[in-house]
Amino acid sequence: MASPSETSVAVIDSKVLLQVFGSSDENLRKIRQALDVKVITDGNKIILRGTEENIRRGSHLLEQLQRLAQRSGSLAVEDLQRAISEVQHGQTVSNAKPLEVFNGKQIRPKTAGQARYVEMLRKREIVFCIGPAGTGKTYLAVAKAVEALKTDIVRKIVLVRPAVEAGESLGFLPGDLHAKINPYLRPLFDALADMIERDVLKRSMDEDRIEVIPLAYMRGRTLNNAAIILDEAQNTTVSQMKMFLTRMGESSTITVCGDATQIDLPENKRSGLIDAQHRLKHIGDIGMIQLDRSDIVRHPLVQQIVNAYE
Repeated sequence: MASPSETSVAVIDSKVLLQVFGSSDENLRKIRQALDVKVITDGNKIILRGTEENIRRGSHLLEQLQRLAQRSGSLAVEDLQRAISEVQHGQTVSNAKPLEVFNGKQIRPKTAGQARYVEMLRKREIVFCIGPAGTGKTYLAVAKAVEALKTDIVRKIVLVRPAVEAGESLGFLPGDLHAKINPYLRPLFDALADMIERDVLKRSMDEDRIEVIPLAYMRGRTLNNAAIILDEAQNTTVSQMKMFLTRMGESSTITVCGDATQIDLPENKRSGLIDAQHRLKHIGDIGMIQLDRSDIVRHPLVQQIVNAYE
């Protein structure tokens, strides 16, 4: 029986273990250094030695990394760094049910915060998600909407974004109104293009099953059987947020995404996102989730940049 300062983890597969340990054991060195544990292999077992708390974290990390490598066929550097960070902060590495989008592709939460967010999207009809750049706020909301469209839970996806500079400066952009607005909506098109094949996306938009529009175009509408997403919500005014939320019709869902640290409104304008966060927090059927720097899933340098600015 292992002493309190030693434990073992079963090896799933030698190829999986090679992915986890990395080329020339590069990943293994990072695990040893980050968690202050000794790690050695013994046949079909991984032996960990260290303090009781460190080997508990280490064994949990190695089990999760093996499952991730087995599922994905590889282990990216950012996935390793994220998993180590979550274990160091006492979070559970996400093993949540993936979102099923088109062409057999799966979108899986990569952090504990993202897993909570996706679970909330599955349970609540209105969800507010606030967090810094790179935390997957909009991407996961779009993935959930695409899954709902694919399985006929909704008949339509409506992606909405405020064009904060919709006044004078838009007039200096070339082209017609569609061409002027398109740069503001480009991030939403990028997310869709990552989940839906080009011809299917074009057909869905031609058939009005997917609509990407500026916030101003929402006034006066009622949307039934739709997954409605508001991106960059920190740049809405209070009246715009009220207008948007009241577009919700029968059998529809709303997801509101924003970053409270990147408000581009004039100083005399209160952000509709901040206002709604306080005004609606006591409504139990509305989900509110806050992602933070540990949930950033872009290039590892993005997290360091956000840290520096905060």
